[in-house]
Amino acid sequence: MLHLEALTRDARALALGEMPLTPYETEVGRQLQICNACRYCEGFCAVFPAMTRRLEFGKADIHYLANLCHNCGACFHACQYAPPHEFAVNVPQAMAQVRGQTYADYAWPPVLGALYKRNGLTMAMALAAGLALFLVLAVGVNGTLLHAPLAGNFYAIFPHNLLVLMFAPIFLFAVLALGLGVRKFWCDVSPGQATGAAVTEASLNVLRLKYLDGGHGEGCNESDDAFTLWRRRFHHFTFYGFMLCFAATSVATLYHYLLGLQAPYALTSLPVLLGTVGGIGLLIGPAGLFWLNLRRHPMHGDAAQKPMDRGFIALLFFTSLTGLALLAWRDTGAMALLLAVHLGVVMALFLTLPYGKFAHGIFRSAALLKWAIEKRQPSTLKLGDD
Repeated sequence: MLHLEALTRDARALALGEMPLTPYETEVGRQLQICNACRYCEGFCAVFPAMTRRLEFGKADIHYLANLCHNCGACFHACQYAPPHEFAVNVPQAMAQVRGQTYADYAWPPVLGALYKRNGLTMAMALAAGLALFLVLAVGVNGTLLHAPLAGNFYAIFPHNLLVLMFAPIFLFAVLALGLGVRKFWCDVSPGQATGAAVTEASLNVLRLKYLDGGHGEGCNESDDAFTLWRRRFHHFTFYGFMLCFAATSVATLYHYLLGLQAPYALTSLPVLLGTVGGIGLLIGPAGLFWLNLRRHPMHGDAAQKPMDRGFIALLFFTSLTGLALLAWRDTGAMALLLAVHLGVVMALFLTLPYGKFAHGIFRSAALLKWAIEKRQPSTLKLGDD
């Protein structure tokens, strides 16, 4: 029956000029039909109350719900229809497979969406290229990677304008690519009118990672049926560590252009303090997430995306590690080597931002905003209303 319904839905989509569902999308639609009849997990996260507002699940609905899912695993461990049951309901895994497809489908420019499918190789090549570039440049300036101490003067190795010329276009392209991709996603899911209350709620849900608490505050599931908040905590270390490092760079930019203060900055200066605290967070968070990734239940998530997940975690970790090492030994003769390695890792991170795991935060934030808007609208089904 569900197979016939899927064929009918695809025929209707083609008649309307829409793309038919892919096998992954069809599987999510099948499982959500079962979940919609059961509703045992309705209080777990935003996916399930959002699901109850629909009787059918088209392409846009499936993309929206897949990105609303935080892959915490709570519903899988609670589900009476999970494998080995013949219904084989595994919402976290099915949603993860569609999310990976979503990132590729909405990538800009579209031709680069293929980078998601071999993201581990993409990251490795970007890292190798970044490291080689800066090591060669450092040798070209100094004749060697070891030199007399330069009192932490990075610009004696790489002039400020050169760094801006190299990093600014890549960063701006990443912002443009992610922005255009999520804009297309936003238009396809037909979000409705955003209000101040909806934006505030969605922002708080993003900043608190609300839906990594399992819906009951005790946490989610990792390797077994036990609840844990560690995944949420390590995500917080990672997110806020990243934001503090970004803030450090932003403050240093203001120092340079507005106040005329050039690096190196004192250890007690605001850019260094922000960067140090953020860097520590970016050591703890990615290390913890990598540990959890290794221990994750094999039925959670999409195994094909593990190289992308782990590659992104590694880039964040080594960006922080090399940055802190550079800070610690910036007054030594090894500064050029440490600076070249750090900038190479940062370059790899920037190059892969629009086509790697970083995208999940952008798309998930958009999905959370749609849910905050949607829940304030009357349900045409008169089901699942607050």
